[in-house]
Amino acid sequence: QILVDADACPVIETVEKIAKEHCVPVTLLCDTNHDLIFDMDYSEIVVVGDGADAVIMNDRVCHKGDIVVSQDYGVTAIALGRGSYAIHHSGKWYTNKNID
Repeated sequence: QILVDADACPVIETVEKIAKEHCVPVTLLCDTNHDLIFDMDYSEIVVVGDGADAVIMNDRVCHKGDIVVSQDYGVTAIALGRGSYAIHHSGKWYTNKNID
């Protein structure tokens, strides 16, 4: 699945379009301070608690092999630690070697 840290993410519609073409489920995660006010026709929207890295802290959300789209280094580090793939919304793939 693809998980999008949707707080201020400029590529939500692009991710959703490509995922839909390939039948990959998408979950848009936003905290209570950035609640999405629009409906997406393909993605599930999940609102989580507020606070730093709240969108990915829940163990039921991020799993090994998932793709996580985020511009937040804390979220990215947690995703990598869980065995997920992490990508910046600009297209750069993060790894444990290049996250710094």
